Amino acid sequence: AKGTAKNWQAYRERFVEPVRIRAALRFWQNHAATLARAEQEFGVPQEIIVGILGVETIYGQHMGNFRVIDALATLAFDFPQAHPRAAERKAFFLRELEQFLSLMQRTGQDPSAPRGSFAGAMGLPQFMPSSWVRYAIDFDGDGHVDLHASAADAIGSVASYFIAHGWKPGMPTHYTVRLDGPAEHTEELLLPDILPTFSATRMQALGAQLDNAGQQHTGPLALVELQNGNAAPSYVAGTENFYAITRYNWSSYYAMAVIELGQAVKAEREAAR
Repeated sequence: AKGTAKNWQAYRERFVEPVRIRAALRFWQNHAATLARAEQEFGVPQEIIVGILGVETIYGQHMGNFRVIDALATLAFDFPQAHPRAAERKAFFLRELEQFLSLMQRTGQDPSAPRGSFAGAMGLPQFMPSSWVRYAIDFDGDGHVDLHASAADAIGSVASYFIAHGWKPGMPTHYTVRLDGPAEHTEELLLPDILPTFSATRMQALGAQLDNAGQQHTGPLALVELQNGNAAPSYVAGTENFYAITRYNWSSYYAMAVIELGQAVKAEREAAR
């Protein structure tokens, strides 16, 4: 996406900031047992779940106030024709509208009641209807799934989503990396974008110097570039778990914000002990 220069530092400051960190500490304090249970059952770290819910809605503070049925119907039937992928996007929202209506029918809810984002995403984790149907779980044991009012269901559902999208328990999300190869090697490393493609050995051969832990990594890695406006870009070596976070939102900036918000909150919690 060309246009304005991307700026990771500016992006990060929107999410890893005092208001969100304070809200995150409160949320983690209130739901510590549930977060620990989700990590134990699914192998998704608590700080990643906390990071997602913080970036998405500040723990339910910003869940969107559009009627979901209106949002989905508008995008399914009145999607801007000028958009290069208009047909594909319309088909997507039409499928989401179908999923939403059948979910409402199955659960006996009034389809005009739920509120969400302008794109029809719902609840603390901002699930689209198809994700709600496929990955949302009843994690508080009350017999139904509620991503708007049940923090426990939201926590369990984010963990469930990650496992379904290839999260590997125990694997780091990324390693630090230093580039000292020629430009054409860097280009080769950046070609697959965020899809992990290179072994640690191959990455090093192409001039991406990994930290010690990164050198020991056995799975595929991706060179992730985070642009910093006019300053030099930042780079990390993303693992399959970094890629799994981008299945939630197709952006390395998003994934990094989730990771770093989670890390900041975890560090504050540990410092307070």
